[in-house]
Amino acid sequence: MTSALDTLTPTQRDLLDQWLPGAELVSDRSELHRAGTTALVLASGEDRFLVKTTTEGVRHIDRELAAFRSWLAPWSEAGRAPSLVEADRNARIIVMTHLDGEPATTSAAVHDPEIYRQAGELLATFHGQASVEDEDYEAELNERAAGWLDDAGLDAELTERLREDLDGWEAPVTVLRPSHGDWQPSSWVLDGGTLRVVDTGRFGFRPALYDLGRLSSHDFTRNDAFEKAFLDGYGSDPREPEAWHRLRVRDALSVARWAHRTGHAEVSALSAETLVGLLEK
Repeated sequence: MTSALDTLTPTQRDLLDQWLPGAELVSDRSELHRAGTTALVLASGEDRFLVKTTTEGVRHIDRELAAFRSWLAPWSEAGRAPSLVEADRNARIIVMTHLDGEPATTSAAVHDPEIYRQAGELLATFHGQASVEDEDYEAELNERAAGWLDDAGLDAELTERLREDLDGWEAPVTVLRPSHGDWQPSSWVLDGGTLRVVDTGRFGFRPALYDLGRLSSHDFTRNDAFEKAFLDGYGSDPREPEAWHRLRVRDALSVARWAHRTGHAEVSALSAETLVGLLEK
């Protein structure tokens, strides 16, 4: 019978045998992660570990290693994120401690505002570790967004309205902070009412407001109490209106372009509707 361990390369298997000799497969969590990522829970004695590997060209291992090596200590030391055990960047394999808990996406507790207060508090701690000023960040993103306009499948009127909007955008010096990059319930597990973070594969330096994007589009729209609790935990609202508008337009335009190029008509229509709404605010 084929085991999920058989999907690893010979080099990855050799490293795993050195690091966790005799470890046994407990479960395959790969379906919870992005394409090209294998995620396996292994048992070695009484301890459990999460092993991640990626295929060639998938950069999430690089980003996760960068997060572990320099920025996850405030969470890991408090038991709110895994700790790094072993890694080999060239072999595209990383071993971390396994955190108990139920995926937040399937837990009834994700409907409790307290979870969002914890999410805000944890994110504020992460963002507060460093800040870097970048003179080119916004200008480069604005230029990229302008290049997407003619490849997003939008009607001529909407395209022209967007072009006029983009032409009026500023490109101020931007403060970048350590950013999780995918801050939403799919990156959390819940254990006895405690929120823990399980995936930092999109780590990078970005404006603080970036990490509120997915929550604002989904979870905050379900219940106003979630947004209030999150901001109470975070301590402020980093969504400066003009920067927030630029981020939301760029995100919606990026999705529209992807949907047009891949033939997802329903997503394309929803993206166009979102863009119209953003221009009317």
